[in-house]
Amino acid sequence: MLNDTLVRNYRPKDKLYRVSDSRGLCIEINPNGSKLWRHRYRFNYKATMMSLGAYPEVSLLDARQARDRNKQLLKQGLNPKFPKTNINGDNPDEISFKGMFLNWINNKKDEWTPGYSEDTLQRANSYLLPTIGKMPIDEISSSDMLKLFLKIQDKGLLDTLQKVKGIANGVFSHSVGMGIITVNPVRDLPNDIFKKKPIKHHATITDPQEIGLLLNMLDKHIGSDEVNAALKIAPHVFLRPGELTGLLWSEVDFHARLIRINANRMKTKKVHLVPMSTQVLATLKNLSQIDTGSDYVFPTPRNRNASITTNALLVAIRSLGIDKFTFTTHGFRSMASTRLNELGYRADIIELQLAHTQSNTVRVVYNRNEHLEERRTMMQDWSDYLTTLKGIAPSTSNSNSVNESMEQYRKSKRKTF
Repeated sequence: MLNDTLVRNYRPKDKLYRVSDSRGLCIEINPNGSKLWRHRYRFNYKATMMSLGAYPEVSLLDARQARDRNKQLLKQGLNPKFPKTNINGDNPDEISFKGMFLNWINNKKDEWTPGYSEDTLQRANSYLLPTIGKMPIDEISSSDMLKLFLKIQDKGLLDTLQKVKGIANGVFSHSVGMGIITVNPVRDLPNDIFKKKPIKHHATITDPQEIGLLLNMLDKHIGSDEVNAALKIAPHVFLRPGELTGLLWSEVDFHARLIRINANRMKTKKVHLVPMSTQVLATLKNLSQIDTGSDYVFPTPRNRNASITTNALLVAIRSLGIDKFTFTTHGFRSMASTRLNELGYRADIIELQLAHTQSNTVRVVYNRNEHLEERRTMMQDWSDYLTTLKGIAPSTSNSNSVNESMEQYRKSKRKTF
């Protein structure tokens, strides 16, 4: 049997290991040094492991008392994890995939935006819950999940497949952490079974004079102050469309000249820093003088409790005569990446400012150190470069659209050869 001294002195190893106490109680020591109490028991003829909390917050005495309470519930034919679920299977939704999905999404609601939560719920309702929603979560196998995923793949919905796999993986990982199941049936599926999603290249503009034409046309857009300001800032900040449109005033630090995007709004799930050039700083300060009473930098005119949508930016761009083959809202990022690389700036600093996932050890170090001053210099240089391009862009006074302006410019270039 265990005692306090033994538990306190157990040290982590390369792999997780457990040491038994008595009557199904054990202490689990993880490679990261954390220690968790586990209670192993059988319910409905199935082996089950339940988490009783972390040591030392939960002492040995506390863990033994929790185990004994579980034993009393088992004698009454109740599952200690879900006391409302009796041995006859009443109230099975408590331990179904649907039940654990709802538990998982409820735990995540403070981390996610309302839009992301709604998308997750919609995909689960469409692709997961109709098939496995009512199944006991501890009975769902890797084979079950493979069949479900392949049906989505057979429809050619590769982007949907990746997102549905992510949802299912999140639910099962959550259930493992809760001690409901011991194995995640999604995690061990080999990736080579599934088709690779084609790399999507967002339409963009990289010719310097065409960039100048684009920027001048963006300045001509007639719309709300918020949409106009977002269009004006978009080429300078390297943000994804949703990260830009959902910008909060609490994320803007005028004193430090930094935008700090909250981790829950970033694709990487990490806080992201955007140094503000003097051009961006001036635009945001001007916008801050408009008292909207909103937490959002770019609120919608009709609802100050919501931000403009990414579609609002797209509609604005299309209204200038820019078609989808010429430029998209993601094109601002591609434009900056391409030109900065061609201008000789360090690729790793560019990737860091784009908030791309870092895949190797060197990049992880950069992410930790942030290289903020180098990024600040690069961002100011980029804004100054864009300002210069606007000044040297060819005249397009007779044109009403960016596409027409670019065609005029390209024709004039061809005549010079």
